Amino acid sequence: MPSPTPDARAPRGGRVAGSYLQPLLEAAAARGVQAAALERAAGLAAGALWPLPESLAADDYVRLLDVAATLAADPHFGLHVGERFKLGTYNVYGLILLSCRDFGQAFEQTMRYEQLAHDLGRSALRVSDGLAHYTWHCHYGPGRRHLTDSVFAGIRVFGNWLAGVTLPPADLALSHDGGDPAGHPEYLRVFGALPRFDAPANTASFDAQLLAWPVPNADTGLYPVLRQHAEQLLQLRERASAEAKAGISQQVQEAIVRNLAQGQVRLASIADELKLSPRTLQRKLSDAGATFQQVLDQARFTLARDYLRQPELSLVDIAFLLGYQEQSAFNHAFKEWAGINPGAFRERG
Repeated sequence: MPSPTPDARAPRGGRVAGSYLQPLLEAAAARGVQAAALERAAGLAAGALWPLPESLAADDYVRLLDVAATLAADPHFGLHVGERFKLGTYNVYGLILLSCRDFGQAFEQTMRYEQLAHDLGRSALRVSDGLAHYTWHCHYGPGRRHLTDSVFAGIRVFGNWLAGVTLPPADLALSHDGGDPAGHPEYLRVFGALPRFDAPANTASFDAQLLAWPVPNADTGLYPVLRQHAEQLLQLRERASAEAKAGISQQVQEAIVRNLAQGQVRLASIADELKLSPRTLQRKLSDAGATFQQVLDQARFTLARDYLRQPELSLVDIAFLLGYQEQSAFNHAFKEWAGINPGAFRERG
């Protein structure tokens, strides 16, 4: 099964926390589909899902939702996954929600910290004319019914739990087609009202007064401590992402440098040296915000500036060392990089 394609808003290399994966595995198991069967059907390595991993690629999670729905013969699998969401599903930020003074603060913290649980989409809240409009922007397009259903069913179930009562149904609009109309009563059961389908966005609208509803039994004294912890986790996450991005680019650049003088460097040969397939290498570089050509050009430009400071090397020699067959190709490339030709650069010292 092909990998789902995230849109331009999706973070590259997005992940889903293991705790967020748990309801999917539980819903599948309740319908007789075990983790090993999901792994095989989704093309994952044996043991990738159980024991529960610390995290999973967001693309794999989205594919698993569709695979599990098919294996379980469950047209409303997303709804049934969302119904199993609990406090722990949301990872650290679930505890923050439990420490919020009211629902307005809980929505604010969701927008800030939901990325600690997943990179599947992002939340936004707008208040206008006495109505609050909560929108979830899915990173995987409008047609991902099971993904969108799981998110909004989870919000409904967790919101009721957080409030200690069944909340009034929201005016819910979903961007997917809703599937077979014969199954729409299941939406009514879960949400308390039938959503409008094929909407421009995934939005739940409700009386803005709900934002002032207190969270019963909230331990607001823990809020500053939990928020500080969540901020530290965000910083660690951003740092790890930056290091991972720098890592693959550095590996590719080092491999390029080792091979330049031996002939023209190709993506396939560098991938082979790094024991990766060309497609995997391209994906890893894309996740790092780079392309093979960009890394190659950067490596050549860095080396070229060093070589040009060595008077014993002619321009022909330098072109050869950089893997060019003709000096003219090197001259053209260097002018693109530096704005001047290599001879003028050398004269400047």
